[in-house]
Amino acid sequence: MLNVRAAKLNHLKQRLHEYNRIAIAFSGGVDSTFLLKVAQEELKDGALALTIQSPTITEDDLKDVKAFYKEHAVHYSIIHLNQLDVPAFRHNSVNRCYFCKTIEFTSMAKEAKKHGIRWLAAGINLDDTDDFRPGMRALREIGVVSPLKEAGMTKEDIRYFSKLYHLKTWNKPASSCLASRVQYGEAITQEKLNKISAAEKVLKDLNIRKLRVRYHHGNIARIEVAPEERHLFFDTAVMDKISEKFRKIGFAYTTLDLQGYRRGSLNETLDEEIKSKVKMNGHVSR
Repeated sequence: MLNVRAAKLNHLKQRLHEYNRIAIAFSGGVDSTFLLKVAQEELKDGALALTIQSPTITEDDLKDVKAFYKEHAVHYSIIHLNQLDVPAFRHNSVNRCYFCKTIEFTSMAKEAKKHGIRWLAAGINLDDTDDFRPGMRALREIGVVSPLKEAGMTKEDIRYFSKLYHLKTWNKPASSCLASRVQYGEAITQEKLNKISAAEKVLKDLNIRKLRVRYHHGNIARIEVAPEERHLFFDTAVMDKISEKFRKIGFAYTTLDLQGYRRGSLNETLDEEIKSKVKMNGHVSR
């Protein structure tokens, strides 16, 4: 296993040198942090980090990004945009991610070109191909490269090497944009994103690590936490505290998903034919 992993790391370094100069779409997550760190070590000033600042990004994630930039003296640029200005995004169809990624990566590709950099990379790994992600098509259309995937790296590989590189993100829970919490078909607004962000902060303040607050039918919050953290809700005092705070935020009803957190839970009710059309075309006619 060690030899296989060493080969993957060498492959990654080789690919980065082939690109020579590269911009990294940096969110502060496990994958993009590792990719940026290796790119910075291998390419020095040839690596540029690009971060999107928008209403769909949590304040905590943005703080982590800025802290990493400062600690590692990263060459970076922060791009301000608002996906809510785009009707196709606000309408929140099943291919919302396609529109979102088109907006974000088009903006990052333009910024990279301003710095004379042709290649834009995303922290996509080998495991990401198994999930329903309409945004992947947008990345292909824009010409975004995926060095981690090209090197055959899985999420487990990335966490392993992140620990060796002494990166604080090696065991960081997966994160995603706030819009991914809103049930398909329900319009995305700034108010809803604010409510979701505030509700998730309540749970984070209780030291719950892996979590999502899903937004349903206007006034219902569905909490997902890691299966091993569900026992925290067996305490009625904790449940009462969360319920009270969520009500103040604006949720009339608060529920707990008994299965716990799992990636892409909002996709579980989608018809397989619809998923296939979205993957192929980036959109679906209804």
